[in-house]
Amino acid sequence: MRHVLFVCLGNSCRSQMAEGFARVYGEGVWEVESAGLTPAIGIAPPTREVMQEKQIDLGEQFPKPLNWVMLDPIDLVINLSGHPLPDLGGAQVRDWIVDDPIGCNLKVYRRVRDQIEALVVALIEEARSRT
Repeated sequence: MRHVLFVCLGNSCRSQMAEGFARVYGEGVWEVESAGLTPAIGIAPPTREVMQEKQIDLGEQFPKPLNWVMLDPIDLVINLSGHPLPDLGGAQVRDWIVDDPIGCNLKVYRRVRDQIEALVVALIEEARSRT
């Protein structure tokens, strides 16, 4: 099983959405976590709201800095931050270009959520085809 890390800026929107989809859709495929380059103090309420619309409860997830999740070896890092990442121990890094919805209306959050959902589903399909 692979260990996948989703990274964005605040770990309040995009990476939390990706982690939520990956946990639900990719159960048994991988271990997933998320982190932020500059973690927020909490998950943005609209993030929870639009994920609930997909019946995905982010539960006890919360924003974390990278050094909290780098304790275990990471196989794949998905970078949603739009910024270069520090060295993550040789993990493969993929950049996903996804707008940051922070401060925007629910329509933008939904568009971002749906884009991330499609990217996560494609990643799961890729992972399953390799096993």
